[in-house]
Amino acid sequence: MNVEVILNLPIIDRMKTSLHRAADREIGGVLMARQIVPGCFEIIDFSVDELTGEPAHFVRDPALHNSFLDEFFERTGRDYENCNYIGEWHSHPRLPVIPSITDLGSMENLVNGERNIPFAVLLVVRSDIPPEFVATATFHHRGAPPAPARISFKNRRHS
Repeated sequence: MNVEVILNLPIIDRMKTSLHRAADREIGGVLMARQIVPGCFEIIDFSVDELTGEPAHFVRDPALHNSFLDEFFERTGRDYENCNYIGEWHSHPRLPVIPSITDLGSMENLVNGERNIPFAVLLVVRSDIPPEFVATATFHHRGAPPAPARISFKNRRHS
């Protein structure tokens, strides 16, 4: 399956702000998306844990992100068909935005048993200097190897 992830300017701006505050520490969280058409997802919100990351490691705090999920679903009227969890994101400050073996293993555990999630996207980002924002995405599907996902950057201010 070919998967596309759309990142619009407000999402990128929010991520960049968090990345700059974190400096050399990895940060991340969960990604929430709206499905545009099958296989095409627009990121509409994300959580961020700016406190628990280390220079080369990030594990999200479940309590923080569960609170975010509760608020997100309340705000979207629990419209799970249109607005739902799509995956995880984290940063690789000053390193290539390529998922590590640990990253890939975590995502494989997520879709192959840890949770009842048939698929998920992993977004790895970096923004070391103010105008820079680079990202890669991988698609993880139960029973299949990870595959690259296409990222589209949109200059939309409103979703």
